[in-house]
Amino acid sequence: MLQQPGQHTVNLYLVGFMGTGKTTVGRALAQRLRMQFVDVDAEVERLAGMQIAEIFEREGEAAFRRRERDVVVAGHAPSGCIVSCGGGLIMQPGMVGELRKRGVVICLTASAETIIQRTANNRNRPLLNVDDPAARIREMLMRREPLYREAGTQVLTDHRPLPEIVAHVQRVYLREAREFALPRG
Repeated sequence: MLQQPGQHTVNLYLVGFMGTGKTTVGRALAQRLRMQFVDVDAEVERLAGMQIAEIFEREGEAAFRRRERDVVVAGHAPSGCIVSCGGGLIMQPGMVGELRKRGVVICLTASAETIIQRTANNRNRPLLNVDDPAARIREMLMRREPLYREAGTQVLTDHRPLPEIVAHVQRVYLREAREFALPRG
């Protein structure tokens, strides 16, 4: 039997490269399932009192990653949340395992071309503040893709309407949440 909206206890962690739709999908699914939505990047900004670009500029990427990890480890409820993780979170050693201990992990994916298009007008992405953002995206994707593949079930967001993506993620989440909740050992 499927859980009814509002009765979900297993957290869902959405991972994937920037521009794959983690925040948009997560927010829509949280509303649909009546779960709390947590955007790790937004929470880091709130706690730091500054935007991510400013954190990178003042404190560096390593400090941002520590803040990001802190939000995932202790910055939200242990159940009932859909958490949109930053694109580079899983690059931190041990983070994929940490997420898997805490809930279901689903990786949203998109082609480099789609990501380039989706991020073109967003100036709050410090890793893309370079002369050739498209080349940077391709390089970063190539490095991160093996970790994304291993992180969790992948859901492609290219050329699909939001309701279709949300429904697909919901099906995967409900199936994997049942498996997650089974006694282990």
